[in-house]
Amino acid sequence: MAAYSKSHALMRRGADFLGSEHAILCGAMSWVSERNLVSAISNAGGFGVIACGAMNPELLDKEIAATKALTDRPFGVNLITMHPQLTDLIAVCARHDVTHVVLAGGIPPKGSVEAIKAFGGKVIVFAPTLALAKKLLRSGGDALVIEGMEAGGHIGPVSTSVLAQEFLPALAEDHLVFVAGGIGRGEAIAGYLEMGAVGVQLGTRFACATESIAHPAFKKAFFRASARDAVASVQVDARLPVIPVRALRNKGTEVFTAKQREVAGMLDGEALEMAEAQLQIEHYWAGALRRAVIDGDVENGSLMAGQSVGMVTQEEPVQAIMDGLMAQCEAALQRR
Repeated sequence: MAAYSKSHALMRRGADFLGSEHAILCGAMSWVSERNLVSAISNAGGFGVIACGAMNPELLDKEIAATKALTDRPFGVNLITMHPQLTDLIAVCARHDVTHVVLAGGIPPKGSVEAIKAFGGKVIVFAPTLALAKKLLRSGGDALVIEGMEAGGHIGPVSTSVLAQEFLPALAEDHLVFVAGGIGRGEAIAGYLEMGAVGVQLGTRFACATESIAHPAFKKAFFRASARDAVASVQVDARLPVIPVRALRNKGTEVFTAKQREVAGMLDGEALEMAEAQLQIEHYWAGALRRAVIDGDVENGSLMAGQSVGMVTQEEPVQAIMDGLMAQCEAALQRR
């Protein structure tokens, strides 16, 4: 602990909240943030988070149990607020005494925060605007993640640095705020800690760790990529409000644009209802991501990655990544 004295002093509130040595969360990456990577991150002193994604309650139950078999340290579960079985998934978390639940993908539906609190779980929320952040924190959110558009996967329109300047002065004194999006080195962590963040969240940096089950071809695509290769998807029809997704440019990004046009055409012909059309778009992403991560189809699958991907140049054990981030953070703070 003494080796990172300044870092831990600034991270103390976040680390105490998470129950971890370092206040470094791993972003929940579907198909990637499973038992192996999650347990490795928690064992390395960070805080791993299972990506529930489209899992049903039975699969989540097995994943939590398997993760517990690999670590005795705290970890969390990320649940998508629009999941049709959200109530049942929260019940699974309750049975396993999950300490922290991350609610992502939209405003938590009525009763969800209360259900998590009822079994003693801590609630971590996301908010794209300061007004919504204040509302969610008043409504029971225990901590907030602000995530900039540099992140991988589903993103908002504002950069991490701007969000940090807007949110931290208003919230950091009274609330626990973690910063995410485009963070790849410890010097950036140091900067956000000095601004008032209690910790950070990184995803892309851990995606190609030795313990990650991602296909070797998926990892090689990351190693070859630069920041400018991680591009945001384009919405082609206003009737299909698609949350932009940042991923490495490949044939799959072109296919997604064509998929939107196809679904929009079916809407024109009244062959689809709006809800079903939007669901088709979401199902596309789920399948495309699996093709890349698990099957290694880096041409047609979705290579979701943040702009920090250019800093991912080789496969490393999670412990080495964590130690490197903390050493960089501490060195930056010691130079101040």
